[in-house]
Amino acid sequence: MSLIAICVLVGHFILLLVLSLFGLHRLSMVFRRYKYRDKKPQITQKFDTLPSITVQIPLYNERLVAKRIVDAVADFDYPQDKLQIQIVDDSNDSTSDVIAERVGYHQQRGINIDHVQRTNRQGYKAGALKDAMETATGEFIAIFDADFLPEPDLLKNNIHYFFEDDIGMVQFRWEHLNKASSELTQTQAIMLDAHFSLEQQVRSASNKLFNFNGTAGIWRTKAIVDSGHWSADTLTEDLDLSYRAQLKGWRMLYLNDVGCAGEIPADINAFKSQQHRWAKGGVEVMLKMLPKVWRSSLPLKTKVEASFHLSNNLAYLIMLVDTLVFLIPTLWIRQAYDLYDVLWLDLPLLFLASASHLIYLFYGQVALGHSKLRAALRLPRLMLLGIQLATNNAKAGYEALRGERSEFVRTPKSGELVEGDEQQVSHTPAPETKAAKSSILSAKLYRAVAPRGALFEFAVAVVYGFVLIWAIANEHWFMAPFLLLLLLGFLTTSIHSMRSYQKHQQE
Repeated sequence: MSLIAICVLVGHFILLLVLSLFGLHRLSMVFRRYKYRDKKPQITQKFDTLPSITVQIPLYNERLVAKRIVDAVADFDYPQDKLQIQIVDDSNDSTSDVIAERVGYHQQRGINIDHVQRTNRQGYKAGALKDAMETATGEFIAIFDADFLPEPDLLKNNIHYFFEDDIGMVQFRWEHLNKASSELTQTQAIMLDAHFSLEQQVRSASNKLFNFNGTAGIWRTKAIVDSGHWSADTLTEDLDLSYRAQLKGWRMLYLNDVGCAGEIPADINAFKSQQHRWAKGGVEVMLKMLPKVWRSSLPLKTKVEASFHLSNNLAYLIMLVDTLVFLIPTLWIRQAYDLYDVLWLDLPLLFLASASHLIYLFYGQVALGHSKLRAALRLPRLMLLGIQLATNNAKAGYEALRGERSEFVRTPKSGELVEGDEQQVSHTPAPETKAAKSSILSAKLYRAVAPRGALFEFAVAVVYGFVLIWAIANEHWFMAPFLLLLLLGFLTTSIHSMRSYQKHQQE
């Protein structure tokens, strides 16, 4: 065997082994969940007098959901003399007019609510939150994105978790206002459910480092300031601040039994844009914080867990490099050198690298008491969605590793409450008329972003189409299902992205 052939095979199996380690970590979440499923944060004692809270709603051009969120937070069941509400508005469209009208209305009702505006978007969301803190009066800061819909009693019921002075943040589990909207939103919901019901629950219950999810949570004001405040040097300011706070000694709690509903992107391009920001920001925080984690005095287990947590978005880049650079040459090498016994090394690694993620997603539904049959039936779509995100998130990771900075791109919201999902929240405001919503949706600012790499994804699909034909012709049957999934994944994401963008262009 030539040296080049040996190097190709070694490179392929090294990358496959790394992916298997990520898969093993996912499986560990499933097993650890059973160990920690009954370990829940407890309120040790309640405040005799409720502390002051500032509610911050950061938004930018969110006309479709602005009225809903302003009205929702104005209805918080919390002593008015202890509650301050800041609508932190960076908008440059008619969203500001909607907010001004609702803020004025609630001010006349005696609500302590302010419309906080800036003349620039410096620092994006992190910058807006930091600037708003200058006039925040609360001992605690509750943060909700514009598309979330908190229950009226959320603050009153859960502020007591902060009775212990070293608690810096409390995170609520996300629920989904529009889960039933489409197959895409249903699949996204399963991905998010696994993150919260498994990852967040396990990390919090086992005293490992975990993160604030950017919304549906409460911070102690002192913890934010003590940890260096909000920073805009990464795209995931929430993850960054979470790690800095925990390294400073602040404890954080995750409440799996307390939900707060928000909206899932209903458009494939909006979803990919959101995932790109999360993936790139995650790698940026990895580069920034992981060396500090390893230099700290934290236990080795905590450092290892943090390493998997912060580097998991690189799995997409590793997968794409392996499938595009090494997979096709290894097929030829196997045939040329009659290396069919290597299959027994491939199969367990492929199982750990792929099936483990499906098991993780499946048990995310089991952990929440959802239908096992429905979860099992969605596994093929989940596998396709993972492939569909490959180039998008791999590009994000590559940009972060190169140090490329990019703008914080908001995820377009529709303000949609789908029939069948309203039962998740009792506090459901009256919907806008269909005519009004249709008019708003046609606005250019609310179109989904252009597809990222759709033509490249289509080209990759064509390549894998030819490879699949070659594999079948040469009777490489064990690779055929894997190649077919790659073909379908890249083909469907490119078609969906281009169709979605074309549809919005025609509106």
